[in-house]
Amino acid sequence: MMSRLRLLYSLGTVFCLLNSLIVFGKGGEGKNILDVSVSKLKDLRCEYLDSPLGIDVRQPHLSWKMEIPTTVRGKKQTAYEILVASSAELLRQNKGDLWNSGCVVSDESVNIVYKGKSLKANQKCFWKVRICDEQGNWSAWSSPGFWRMGLFPDNWSGQWIGCELMERQSVGGQKIDNKMSDPWFRKTFDLPEEVRDAIIYIASIGYHELYVNGQKVGDAVLSPSVTDHKSRARYMAYDITQYLNSGENVIALWLGVSWSIFPAYQRVGEPAIPMALVQTEMELLSGKKQRLISDETWKVHASPNTLIGYWEAHHFGGEFYDASLEKPGWNTTRFDDTDWLEAKVYEPKIVVSADKTEPNRLVKEIKPLSVSEISPGTYRVDMGINYAGWFEMRLDGQPGDSVMFQFSERESDTVSFGIHSIYKIGPTGEGKFCNRFNYMTGRWVQVSGLRSKPELKDIRGWLIRPDYQRTGGFECDIPLLNDIYNTTLWTFENLSLGNYVVDCPHRERCGYGGDALATTRAALGNYDLGAFYYKWMEDWRDVQVEDGNVPYTAPTRIGGGGPSWSGYCITLPWEMYRQYGDERALSESFSMIKKWLDFVETHSRDDMLVRWGGKWSFLGDWLWPSAWPERKAMEKQGKALGDTRETLFFNNCHWIYSLETAASIADILGDADTAESYRKRASLVRKAVHATFFNAADNSYVNGYPAYLAMAIMVNLPPQDLKDKVWKRLEQEILINRKGHFWGGITAGSFLFHTLLDSGRNDLIYEMATKEDFPSWGYMLKCGNGTFFEDWECRGSALHSSYLYVGSWFIEALGGIQRPKAGFKHFVIAPWITIKGPKRVKSHYNSMYGDIKSEWTLEGKTLSMRVVVPPNTTAVLKLPGVNCASIKESGRSWRHSEGIELVSQKDNIVSFLLQPGVYKFGAVVDRLIDE
Repeated sequence: MMSRLRLLYSLGTVFCLLNSLIVFGKGGEGKNILDVSVSKLKDLRCEYLDSPLGIDVRQPHLSWKMEIPTTVRGKKQTAYEILVASSAELLRQNKGDLWNSGCVVSDESVNIVYKGKSLKANQKCFWKVRICDEQGNWSAWSSPGFWRMGLFPDNWSGQWIGCELMERQSVGGQKIDNKMSDPWFRKTFDLPEEVRDAIIYIASIGYHELYVNGQKVGDAVLSPSVTDHKSRARYMAYDITQYLNSGENVIALWLGVSWSIFPAYQRVGEPAIPMALVQTEMELLSGKKQRLISDETWKVHASPNTLIGYWEAHHFGGEFYDASLEKPGWNTTRFDDTDWLEAKVYEPKIVVSADKTEPNRLVKEIKPLSVSEISPGTYRVDMGINYAGWFEMRLDGQPGDSVMFQFSERESDTVSFGIHSIYKIGPTGEGKFCNRFNYMTGRWVQVSGLRSKPELKDIRGWLIRPDYQRTGGFECDIPLLNDIYNTTLWTFENLSLGNYVVDCPHRERCGYGGDALATTRAALGNYDLGAFYYKWMEDWRDVQVEDGNVPYTAPTRIGGGGPSWSGYCITLPWEMYRQYGDERALSESFSMIKKWLDFVETHSRDDMLVRWGGKWSFLGDWLWPSAWPERKAMEKQGKALGDTRETLFFNNCHWIYSLETAASIADILGDADTAESYRKRASLVRKAVHATFFNAADNSYVNGYPAYLAMAIMVNLPPQDLKDKVWKRLEQEILINRKGHFWGGITAGSFLFHTLLDSGRNDLIYEMATKEDFPSWGYMLKCGNGTFFEDWECRGSALHSSYLYVGSWFIEALGGIQRPKAGFKHFVIAPWITIKGPKRVKSHYNSMYGDIKSEWTLEGKTLSMRVVVPPNTTAVLKLPGVNCASIKESGRSWRHSEGIELVSQKDNIVSFLLQPGVYKFGAVVDRLIDE
């Protein structure tokens, strides 16, 4: 079978080369040829995005997927041709005036580098692709894709503008409640004729909304993505062609104070106020060009909306909206702005780049369950689930009435972490409260200052997050596992607003690297997050300081942590590479990685790290079961968590992990010398750590906690003759000493979980995942409101990132769709099928090549399984405990089925190599073990 496929591939290659000489005409323009392939192409992407505006990558990366009938097997790409044109009409004519790749002999379809003409700022790029399959047949052209270039640093002629009055009102990023209103900006201008094309680029320090001639542009909210304004601002691009008219027009901005006053973002000598940078490029019907920029001719005025609090931990507050200050039509041409102030021009010393992500949107509407009266004028709204986003409510009252909204995660508390907003009713006696430049978190909303009980129909909420797509799915016959899976994903979604992952969306809103260890793998396995994490990698590069150290959070800079927090600068690009096979993630971050490892080396002695920093530095594991009383006991002794022997062990194990991961990255990038040096260093550290912390009496390390034993196994700490003994000790610690409960925190717990997962010890994970008493995910479900807690005791934040690593288990292990080494071009499906586990599982992951499916049912000794391998990929399917002779596919012996090749029969597992296609297996299971 394989020799036949190789032959077909070779024939396809020859056919492609001949086509490049015969079919593709003079000058490289493709002519029409007979399209006989059953393959269709779909899901065209540029920089992981669908039809993005404002791309500032000189050579964008392009991707596509093949689509074939379900009855066809073995479909692969052997070559491709890409056309990129400057207009839709040229593309329709098959004229790639920007790039005609010609016939490229390659089976790659993910992140193909654009190699055409140099792309100019604001350039429109229309593109399509076709492929040659394994039989030498060409597909039809794909439907057109699109992207538009943005502005590069030297293309900006606009100026940063703000409000001088706000400059006097600003408290300069200090911890003092904000008094500045969110400002309005507007600019009127004339167009001599209708426009053919118009795009506006807006960078802002703080959130912004755009209006043209009275209409809000787009459905994005809380834009742009959260960014380290100490060093960078990101711009959004909006197509405003349909909003403009000949004659007088007005462009208006509503800026939110928000991140502009975040203390960690303050720049020396520059005011802590919201600012905007605007540039509009317009082409008239006559072909003439017109540009509108931000400058001192824009007008500015205070809006009715004001931030409550000072935008830092515990003080993110809310919003105060005074409807009596509304100015109807403020964003229309008919409005008289003669009494508005002129904008002031500023020169912040920051980089301006494109926000190449999915924007925040109102993703899911949340309807309230009930409204109950607490006292006269005060009511409690139950939204039914804990969430982060906006709350909206229609109001009636007397002019001047102030209505307060207090948001709580717990039914017993009036408010959580001070999150509250106020609406002052205007002269009409009616109004509608809704957040604009801030957001709430909670399930319960206490509303006070009302004159009558609100009706459910007048209330709703919105989950807000970047509009990334779901790619993973899982369901089984054990309700508890389904609940854990779904709660994990809901929790993650509520932590991702702003295109970075926060610890919690109410108290701190910080992008902690240590916490991200608990979320990244699960998130990548369930959502389309290429653009999301690519942006966050840039944030980590931005916050690195001159000596090579990396703060514990990005882009937020502040917050406590330790080496595993900063070391996320290595983990994130590595996880991106594993999921998508994107070497750029490695190459663009490698300088940062090396600088950080150089910094870490300065804090070592005798081949081990030594403690550095203050109380909230050099942290190790965080919030393991019983952490609260243990920390309290330490503090009574005048010690911090960073002072413990366990922490020293954890951080040195993490150093080994970082060195080995960096060595693997260096290998991929072709830097053999650096790879060798990191491995040699890791070997020396490994010996020192084992000699210092190993307990020969019971084959454990430090205090014997499961997370620390797993860390030792993960970094290959035990010598060969001790490995089995340490594994046995870990099993004993989990099953006997901890009675089958999970015993780890955010950071070490992540390594415990993933070590077990990568080692195939799903029996131990299952034991821990199905517990419902303390400490367990089941226990948190009983205590929670649809989200997971900060700590196992459920006493801290009720919407937190701490233990979401469990989310990587369901699809990877129970479904068996394992994380690949470098993208899903080749992957493994190895479901965990045992006597004590689930008996029915449905799982899928929509990869960059297409949807992978693994669905199986075990009834008695009969296994039924449906597997989908996307076009242009291969999979190894591993079936445990089956009788090979009994295996059938589509009702007949697998030996007579196309696309299947036996790889091996060993260790009670039958392995097949599967070509692309849909497979239906049946087998007798007579050798399952209860593991």
